[in-house]
Amino acid sequence: MSVKIDCKGLPCPQPVLKCKNAIESDNPAKIKIIVDNEAAKENVSRFMGTKGYEVSIKEKDGAFVVKGKKDVSESADKQECEVCEVMSVEEIAQVGSKTLVFLNSEFLGSGDDKLGAGLMFNFLSTLPELGDSLWRIIMVNSAVKLATEGHKCLEKIQNLEKSGVSVLVCGTCLDHFGLLDKKQVGETTNMLDVVTSLQLATKVIKA
Repeated sequence: MSVKIDCKGLPCPQPVLKCKNAIESDNPAKIKIIVDNEAAKENVSRFMGTKGYEVSIKEKDGAFVVKGKKDVSESADKQECEVCEVMSVEEIAQVGSKTLVFLNSEFLGSGDDKLGAGLMFNFLSTLPELGDSLWRIIMVNSAVKLATEGHKCLEKIQNLEKSGVSVLVCGTCLDHFGLLDKKQVGETTNMLDVVTSLQLATKVIKA
């Protein structure tokens, strides 16, 4: 079975949600999603990859055609593995502490931006003190600038990722600021990942 969905003009995370719904309802051997922005291209292709599809991307007439293909003979085994993975994540969320840090600005606090920039640097420098409970950092709005080339805080976030902390950076936000090609750390993400992460976390720190 093959599925084709035209998502041109749809803001993130709608293309990902349409892709998710099609895969969950039809389990197609081939799926083609057409999007018209970089953030949607990255998010859809990454989502397909997590579902066991071999992904290819072509640019055509100002849009991106994201194709996914998987071996039908292996689909049943992969579905079983995916169910196991979901169950294990939920079990971990119930048993262990999973602290999520949610950043929505490149500054910490409001008022003086110079002070706020310094406070954010100190905050990220101190996050390792949370130890193994620190699970994920999500960046939205201007916080995505922290993950880009040349930012003072970039090295701190890279060190956190190297230590095993998951870093998710909003693709729509990167696109808005024209920074998609400047991202140096983390995975480009979408609102579906954000909502799911908030659901799985045992503790959320908003800074």
